[in-house]
Amino acid sequence: MQEHKMWLTSFYKKRNWFQYSTFIRLNFLFEEVGELAQCIRAIELGRDHPGEEIQNQSELNAHLKEELADVLDQVLILSEKYNIDLDNLIEQSQTKLKQRFN
Repeated sequence: MQEHKMWLTSFYKKRNWFQYSTFIRLNFLFEEVGELAQCIRAIELGRDHPGEEIQNQSELNAHLKEELADVLDQVLILSEKYNIDLDNLIEQSQTKLKQRFN
């Protein structure tokens, strides 16, 4: 995961995407979460939208992976901008859940 974060950061910097503020980056995250929500809606409820092609299950699953990856990438970029170590982030999550539910 750390290797991908480093690659992603370099990729964003080469394209001058990294310089956007965290406030703007948060809006990009919201956009990606919206696309993920639309994808999950299509899987769970179907879509009835004019002009959209009906996707088979394989296409829906591929789209779900794409949108999950887009959300993850935005989270990784935010963690880089705030210098948050991924291992520490995961440890924080586990500690919080264990304390709350054990």
